[in-house]
Amino acid sequence: MYVAAKGGEKAIRNAHALLAKRRRGNRNLPSISLAQIAQQLTLAVDRVMAEGSLYDVELAALAVKQARGDLIEAIFLIRAFRTTLPRFGYAKALDTAEMLVRRRVSATYKDLPGGQLLGPTFDYTHRLLDTSLGVADPANEVDDQASEAKPADDAAAPVSMPRVTDLLGQEGLIEGAPADDGSEPFDITRAPVSYPVDRSTRLQTLARGDEGYLLALGYSTQRGYGRSHPFVGEIRFGDVEVIFEAPELGFEVSLGTVQVTECQSVNQFKGTATTAPQFTRGYGLVFGQCERKALSMALVERALRWEELGEERGAPAQDEEFVLSHCDNVQATGFVEHLKLPHYVDFQAELDLVRRMRAEHEESRRAADMKEAAE
Repeated sequence: MYVAAKGGEKAIRNAHALLAKRRRGNRNLPSISLAQIAQQLTLAVDRVMAEGSLYDVELAALAVKQARGDLIEAIFLIRAFRTTLPRFGYAKALDTAEMLVRRRVSATYKDLPGGQLLGPTFDYTHRLLDTSLGVADPANEVDDQASEAKPADDAAAPVSMPRVTDLLGQEGLIEGAPADDGSEPFDITRAPVSYPVDRSTRLQTLARGDEGYLLALGYSTQRGYGRSHPFVGEIRFGDVEVIFEAPELGFEVSLGTVQVTECQSVNQFKGTATTAPQFTRGYGLVFGQCERKALSMALVERALRWEELGEERGAPAQDEEFVLSHCDNVQATGFVEHLKLPHYVDFQAELDLVRRMRAEHEESRRAADMKEAAE
């Protein structure tokens, strides 16, 4: 039950003013710019775009700044802004096979067509604090753009990077990719979800889901709660072109590029009476460089396919309604944090009820004591 509260407007205005003051911090220090956030806190910005379902680097940086670095609050701000935007239509499905790859690693094959590309990653760094980052940048700092790997944007030497799952598919060792039946995908931002859901709805929901939540569920599947310990067929991060077909124009238009992370996992599968043993797939696709999220998404997506693959269900990560109903951090935040708001009337009702129950209990106990004494 939600209870409206009156009064306290002056206190709320003062709280907003104090929030703005704390957000700004020490005024003897320069204010952090949106460009600095977008360029130097890129992974935070990418997460806000991914879970906020809006690809706009500058707006995501603004949300991070306004939220004082609270990423879930920033995601909330982006979601709220997104609801005010007009919708012109749907872009065509992204063709990640044509991705301008900035990072691409596989845990299944050492030598791949196109090669492994480490790119920007923490995977091989020592987790030691670098105190040099606490001082001003040295004058001879290497330019990031000059040193960044450019795997496929060299027109003189194009590099083909077929997916690992395509290589396995040539031998028939992995299930086929789901076919596109041409129907319009369900849009979870415009209609309520009812269960069970189809694959597109499941993937949309997971893509917007909280990274920490999906990480915990993915971890649980590896520890035996879902019997899923896959190989990472491939994780690739890079730029893909967004194509929009405007009906009034009658031809396709390129809207630009977005950066995405794609993960395809390779899972063992013993087969059924009608299906030969083969590998199965788990899939994750997320805005920006969000590898942990994409990998966790692939783990959970595969676990949720238990019924389709004729497996037994017995783990939280396999419960579709449980997983998808609780993965949205904006919904979860609203419901959990509303407990901080005034519930005075509710609590007084509960307080009166407990007092009456205690009085009845005390009276019943005294009556029992008197009866026992009389006997």
